[in-house]
Amino acid sequence: MTIQVALAGAGAFGIKHLDGIRNIPDVKVVSVVGRELAKTQEVADKYGIAHVATDLADSLKIKAVDAVILCTPTQMHASQALACLDAGKHVQVEIPLCDRLADGEAVVRRQRDTGLVAMCGHTRRFNPSHQWVRRRIVAGAFHIQQMDVQTYFFRRTNMNALGQPRSWTDHLLWHHAAHTVDLFAWQAQSPIVQANALQGPIHPVLGIAMDMSIQLKAASGAICTLSLSFNNDGPLGTFFRYIGDTGTYIARYDDLFTGKDEKIDVSGVDVSMNGIELQDREFFAAIREGREPNASVAQVLPCYQVLHRLEQQLAAG
Repeated sequence: MTIQVALAGAGAFGIKHLDGIRNIPDVKVVSVVGRELAKTQEVADKYGIAHVATDLADSLKIKAVDAVILCTPTQMHASQALACLDAGKHVQVEIPLCDRLADGEAVVRRQRDTGLVAMCGHTRRFNPSHQWVRRRIVAGAFHIQQMDVQTYFFRRTNMNALGQPRSWTDHLLWHHAAHTVDLFAWQAQSPIVQANALQGPIHPVLGIAMDMSIQLKAASGAICTLSLSFNNDGPLGTFFRYIGDTGTYIARYDDLFTGKDEKIDVSGVDVSMNGIELQDREFFAAIREGREPNASVAQVLPCYQVLHRLEQQLAAG
């Protein structure tokens, strides 16, 4: 069976998914949705996609569409995920699942009611670097004592990863912190029992904090320190330092190094070195096999419960 897919959001991250799907057999993108018709048509022409729309509802009406990947603005994620499930489509929504806990909870309930596959794009679970560490943890050969994580960008205007203007505002807590909060609990194999946050000044135009510091503690006793900034004028991205009982590892997206910066070969961890492609492979495999995917909306909901508590803490402070 060829799984027929609609992709909503033809921006920087949508293109990453389209590139990854090219490598996955028996999957075909048949519809693409974007805010601007002309730009969306350009993407469709490049990737050989027949149907183009500016409204997700048009794609959901296509009976042949089995599944939808949502790479749309954060504020639309939960409502669009619900629309996909209501239309009988499996759905993968890019991180974050929501920017309000109640909305994420609604998606989890609807997934349970429909029995469809609903997954969130917590890519760190799929990067070969983090998979390599995970295997050592599961084997009992490595236990996390501390994670030190830096998530740094230089972004003082609403621009995406391609340098194009965005129609929405990114958020350090609900978007970028979500990666680490989920990964820490997943790798510690233990729920987060303590969480604290501090934030810097609110940007006068963007209306968001440009700097944030988060501390986490898992029930296992492991701790995590996360620093986030949109003000960093230097190397960009997220860098993870795993400090454990039998070693130290530094993960830079799909690459992994020892604490002494010696590269570890992770090329044999999975069928690809592309975390986005591996994430998509899991989504389609779960559909074919009728099972819950890794990073299902139910599995990642505890992450958003922690983010909710942190948001309340910051508001009170």
